Amino acid sequence: MKESIYGVDLEGNITPIMVRDAILKCFTQAHCIDSGIGEKEENGKINHQYCLEIVKKAFSEAGQDFDKPTKEGILRSMDVLAEFSKKFRDQEIVQKNYSSILQLVNKLK
Repeated sequence: MKESIYGVDLEGNITPIMVRDAILKCFTQAHCIDSGIGEKEENGKINHQYCLEIVKKAFSEAGQDFDKPTKEGILRSMDVLAEFSKKFRDQEIVQKNYSSILQLVNKLK
């Protein structure tokens, strides 16, 4: 069985777009699904859009392009999202999720 993080195969070629999308999946899961507000299908679509906007805003606040992510830009955006998440989530969960995504970032060339 192949090991993956938020749907990204750790054995394959990893692109910045894949990491950006993994961040969105991670953020959506942590802030909507795990909190119980994203369990119903109609809520899921709304919450996905809400989380997408938060992730896009984090890229913008970090001075980065959401549509053309770079390794450096992803790292800066992750820091913005981690800071935002500390207001709502347990610090241990934030660090665990950050570390998971960092594994993907470290595989970028």
